[in-house]
Amino acid sequence: MTLRRFAPAAAGAALLLLAGCASMGPGEQSAVPPAVSPAAPGTVVGQGTVLQIGDDAPQLCLGAIAESYPPQCTGPEIVGWNWDAIDIKETANDVTWGTFAVFGTWDGATFAVTEDPVPLALYDPMMSDPDPRLDPENAGESSDAELRAIQEVVTTDLPVDVLFSFSENGYLFVTVYYDDGSIQEFFDTVYGPDVVAVQSALVAV
Repeated sequence: MTLRRFAPAAAGAALLLLAGCASMGPGEQSAVPPAVSPAAPGTVVGQGTVLQIGDDAPQLCLGAIAESYPPQCTGPEIVGWNWDAIDIKETANDVTWGTFAVFGTWDGATFAVTEDPVPLALYDPMMSDPDPRLDPENAGESSDAELRAIQEVVTTDLPVDVLFSFSENGYLFVTVYYDDGSIQEFFDTVYGPDVVAVQSALVAV
């Protein structure tokens, strides 16, 4: 979940590793790796945990949260954050945290707050259409075994920040910070269309 920065040589090494993997599709030789985490062109909203340890910069955690007290997580820095303006929060062992809907801009590495956050307990998001790839009538054709093999590669060896992944309805669903289309295009080139379904944790407002 920690942001990983791949130099071009490292990205190339990752692709060479992929090329030798039995789970690769026919397009691995021509796949061009996307940015580790593409920037968003406008204001986005994300739902997650903001956590700060001592005097370190606060982090926006959109991935897994360790069930401890205080909780543990890592994520990109969130700038413009002001705990003094937040009423609903917790502090323990020099850690301050809370769960919020946060609004701001995303440059691919840092989230910058542009509007007041809303505690998730009070947040009423606009209903969005469900992902059509979850509809049984649009089921993918990949087997569970094939998707598990792809999942192992996607979550460990690719130059892409993956927050969550799970297989359902014949697809491997992969959640990233934000996809401008380049991550989905990359996976479609590597594995073929309708195999990996990319979803964004940060959604345009």
